[in-house]
Amino acid sequence: MAEWSEIPKELLHQVTQSLDTSFDFFRFRTVCSTWRSSFEPKLHRLPGRFPIFPNSEDENHVNVNISNPCFGFHLSKRTVYLIRPPQTRDETESVATTKSWLVKVEEGAPNRKRLLNPLKRHRFEFSEVIDIEKLSILEISHEYVLNYINCPPNALIDGNLYMEKVVLMNLGYSEGDFDAFVLLTIHVSGKLAIFKSSDKKWTILQDMPSPYDDVMLYKGNFYAVDNNGRTVLVDYSSFDVSLVANPVFGGDKKYLVECKGDLLLVDMYLSIDSGSVDSSVFDACFMREKTVKFEAFKLDEGSKEWVNVDNLNENLLFLGEDCCFSASIDDLHVNKGNNVLFVDSFFILSGESDEGDGDGHDHDVGVFDFENQCIKPVGQYPEYSKLFWPPPSWITSTMLDVQNHSEEPS
Repeated sequence: MAEWSEIPKELLHQVTQSLDTSFDFFRFRTVCSTWRSSFEPKLHRLPGRFPIFPNSEDENHVNVNISNPCFGFHLSKRTVYLIRPPQTRDETESVATTKSWLVKVEEGAPNRKRLLNPLKRHRFEFSEVIDIEKLSILEISHEYVLNYINCPPNALIDGNLYMEKVVLMNLGYSEGDFDAFVLLTIHVSGKLAIFKSSDKKWTILQDMPSPYDDVMLYKGNFYAVDNNGRTVLVDYSSFDVSLVANPVFGGDKKYLVECKGDLLLVDMYLSIDSGSVDSSVFDACFMREKTVKFEAFKLDEGSKEWVNVDNLNENLLFLGEDCCFSASIDDLHVNKGNNVLFVDSFFILSGESDEGDGDGHDHDVGVFDFENQCIKPVGQYPEYSKLFWPPPSWITSTMLDVQNHSEEPS
């Protein structure tokens, strides 16, 4: 039997350099007291408060930041996890019965977390205890969300109530501060906005041939794509942008997502649908947007072009409200890939949504099949629908084990 506590500290240090997520660090430190004392992770602290966006510019085109201390933003982090049952040596369950659970976790008070739909901002009512040591947990993606501290009275009037995607880059010790960071997001004007912790202010970049649709952090760099598919790399130090890929015209909404190490552009096509909505939801008649198809492209950095991708093979793309990510069918324990899962309220408005689990947590999630070029509600793909809510039965049994253990006499 291996004496884990006798492993040299220099080797333990090398091991810690390969740990990527908070769960990796947690499991490392639970091996034994020697391992726990050999490594004390330094966690980046999120900013407590910083100013809201500038609403205007002066005569010299300099951003005018609102200085009222009553208003501001605070930043929260949410992580998307893929939770699977622990594997056993004699595991006999098939892929069809061993389902994974995809959930988004938001850090709240110490030792308290909130669970959310992985594609939306909807919170689940969940107050049970989950023993993470008994489960296989894979960190899929994470997102950052800007929340108002006291919403400004003119926020809704100015269209400044913030709902855009935010990406964060930790700068580490590069600026003499372990907690130094920079944010990239999209201003209400459609321009890019940068906040550097060292500057303590927002800077709006003037480059905008077309309003920007999406931003992301890819291989340690900021990328942004506009409504025409023109993609740029954003230098947070100089506030310069450089062309990465020429436009891709056609669709109505562009997304950036990483898949198997490649940077993909996903182009969403919308159409206008008119008619009466489902009377059980609304009693009205109005125009509504309907997603009709997607196209995918892979970045060719040499030619600065987006190259068409007609098959995602055994991968699935997830387009959420605050983050986009990909996962393989092996990780998800599903049988079919080559699809895009996305948020679309059309299914609820039109009454096409399935009954699902009765809670409505995934009724506005659609699936686009690249193979047959069709879109259906996620409820018509049971193996996908079960990824979301309610939790699978083995999660319930794990919680029962925790409860029984806590009730045992000491």
